[in-house]
Amino acid sequence: MEAKQAQMVAKPGNAALDYWRKHYFLYILLAPALILTLIFKYGPMYGAVIAFKDFSPIKGILGSDWVGLYNFEKFLSSPNFDVIFMNTLKLSFFGLILGFPIPILLALMLNQIRHTGVKKNIQLFLYAPNFISVVVVVGMLFIFLSPTGPINHLITLVTGEPVMFMSRPQYFRGIYILSDIWTGAGWASIIYVAALANVDPELHHAANLDGANLLQRIRHIDLPTIRPIMAIVFILAAGGIMSIGFEKAYLMQTAMNLPTSEIIPTYVYKIGLQSGDYAYSAAVGLFNSVINVVLLITVNFIVKRLNEGDGLY
Repeated sequence: MEAKQAQMVAKPGNAALDYWRKHYFLYILLAPALILTLIFKYGPMYGAVIAFKDFSPIKGILGSDWVGLYNFEKFLSSPNFDVIFMNTLKLSFFGLILGFPIPILLALMLNQIRHTGVKKNIQLFLYAPNFISVVVVVGMLFIFLSPTGPINHLITLVTGEPVMFMSRPQYFRGIYILSDIWTGAGWASIIYVAALANVDPELHHAANLDGANLLQRIRHIDLPTIRPIMAIVFILAAGGIMSIGFEKAYLMQTAMNLPTSEIIPTYVYKIGLQSGDYAYSAAVGLFNSVINVVLLITVNFIVKRLNEGDGLY
């Protein structure tokens, strides 16, 4: 009896070992990505502790004095907090609302093109802006929207005076979001195009025979196919709603548009690297990350309730 129990206890271990021996090559392929993730994603998390300290580069992380939540309270009570937080939230929120449907619409339109050559050329045209450097994109914006640029040349012919697009705060969000859509919407549509490629053509053929028009086929065949992907993409986008790209916002900043262009990433850069207040900037960055995590969990919960249990996890 005891021998049988010993064999039963040993079986799970042997099964796990046999499984590892059978699939060890997959673990070898996984190892580089896992190691890089541990080093560059989880390793730097230790440095977040300086957000709770009066960090001094001379004393180091362990030697610096512990100040608790002082840096967070300093940021929350700062006169710049409301402006910076709302700028970040508005830019991200409007970018999500306006930018999320565009890749879906592009994918649905591309799916209706039956000529392979034409479809590939259109896809190349839509994907190309994604490979343009952020620096080049911002340079193009300054050239085209400058007082002597081609757009203002047309405006001057009509109104008699140019519009200072890159200097006036009220234009910053619109320029930022529209240029983001132009550069990223085509590339973001790839995942939807791939999903729509798996739709059985017989479904559309049967719908045609039943008298369904184009919009009805899209509504009842195409959209249900990509709905799970839409949910996951939306959850990830909403979870990173406070994580705006630093480079583009910083490059687009001018002394005149700071009231709307100063966001948390640019503020962290200026306080941390330019002013040398590392602990305070770490606290601001950690605050931003916590907001993202809370939004990710909240949006995932809401989407799962509305989407019949389909969510990120």
